[in-house]
Amino acid sequence: MIKVETPQSRCRFALAWGDITPPANIYHRMWGAAKHERATGIHRPLRATVAVFGSMGTDDGRGSPLTPALSPDGGEGDKTTVRQILLALDHCVLGAVEHGQLVAHIAQATGQAKESILVVFSHTHGAGLMGLERASLPGGDLIPGYLRSVAECAARLVNEALAHLAPADITYGHGRCNLAAHRDFWDAERQLYACGFNPAGPADDTVLVARVTGPDGKLLASLVNYACHPTTLAWDNTLISPDYIGALREVVERETGAPCLFLQGASAELGPVEGFVGDAAVADRNGRQLAYAALSTLTALPAAGTHFRYTGPVISGATLGAWAHEPLPADELAAKQTWQVTRWNELLPYRPGQPTAAQVEAELKQFQADEAAARAAGDAAKAADCRAMAERKRRLLHRLSQLPPGNQFPLQVTLWRMGDAFWLGVQGEFYSLLQTELRRRFPGKAIIVATIAADWGASYLPPRELYETGIYQETIAVVAPGSLEQVIEAVAARMKAF
Repeated sequence: MIKVETPQSRCRFALAWGDITPPANIYHRMWGAAKHERATGIHRPLRATVAVFGSMGTDDGRGSPLTPALSPDGGEGDKTTVRQILLALDHCVLGAVEHGQLVAHIAQATGQAKESILVVFSHTHGAGLMGLERASLPGGDLIPGYLRSVAECAARLVNEALAHLAPADITYGHGRCNLAAHRDFWDAERQLYACGFNPAGPADDTVLVARVTGPDGKLLASLVNYACHPTTLAWDNTLISPDYIGALREVVERETGAPCLFLQGASAELGPVEGFVGDAAVADRNGRQLAYAALSTLTALPAAGTHFRYTGPVISGATLGAWAHEPLPADELAAKQTWQVTRWNELLPYRPGQPTAAQVEAELKQFQADEAAARAAGDAAKAADCRAMAERKRRLLHRLSQLPPGNQFPLQVTLWRMGDAFWLGVQGEFYSLLQTELRRRFPGKAIIVATIAADWGASYLPPRELYETGIYQETIAVVAPGSLEQVIEAVAARMKAF
């Protein structure tokens, strides 16, 4: 029998979303080069989306205790449940303290295990930097209350989704979109790497979509998984914004009549061709570009529970080859209900030679002094550069203060399989090699990759060969060369064991 199979899952599913737009005058400075501190308005609202996935077994939607799961290495910390809770936030990142408080509140308010709650970020750089350490800055006094409101909203959405868990079919498709471009650019004139559009570099243009339907075929939700930094809007933008994700969702939801969930892929070296601007219209245009690619792919998906089979020749003016969409046999439908979850901490060695807090503090003070001297001398350009470098050192200090002690970073990984699909949530910002290599090794499977999960402590994970090149991502990497490759091998081993 000659046939074409479309990756599918059968599970219990529910989705709920809410508005988490902060006050328009909250602290907003995300970029070192920004001249403002507070936001001046709202471009588009920010959103929190909760998607709950459950096994087709006896899950009643209200929870079950964690139970041991099989794992390739028998490592401690591997757990499974009858469900996985995914919380997607329109923010760039959260620190370890803020993330921990968020998850603890949700778990307490919903009765769910902390381990079952995976927080991921769209990574928009237009939403502002919501760190408690910024509370003393202009507009920072609004941050603690805002973070509490996000936690309350998220808990409410989790409870809402749990109450509406129901059988669903998920059908997956792959499309293409050239919004994302390579962003490790070698400036030959100045002999340095700049983080910006590199027209000569390769870029993963995969758009992975998922269509979620009920037993009656009604569309419940769609998902778009794409790897591209939401850095259309940069230092000249003063508006709260989800960047291109806002227009993406607007177009997809308008055309489908159902909510759209966006998940940021492994995009460490990928950004929009046109980015780092202050014009919100460019962000909207980028979002529409991705939306149309996603809609094209969604439109081409076949009905759930079917495959496309060659039915034989038909004699006409020519001998034609006929194909038809046919229902899957019962045993193949049952296989789409496969459900397995594993969660673990992948121990990655810290990068040798990390700066100490005292060293960074001294550098911060020096940049602050240099900024003051430059302003006194009327050198606005140098003062702006020193101000940006001081901000870079502040962030490094905060990052160092939140790194787990010891010689290794415990990278948080969540992997679950549903039928023909693997869903991966992983901490840190990975180069796209993570997703392209996993998809190469497991052809025929749909592999959803959501990076920037949990807190941002893991920073960037570039390929081994990029270390010591001066590329931005490797200069601030906290884990040693080979860490990206180690994660790929660890994830692949568990996928194979599933």
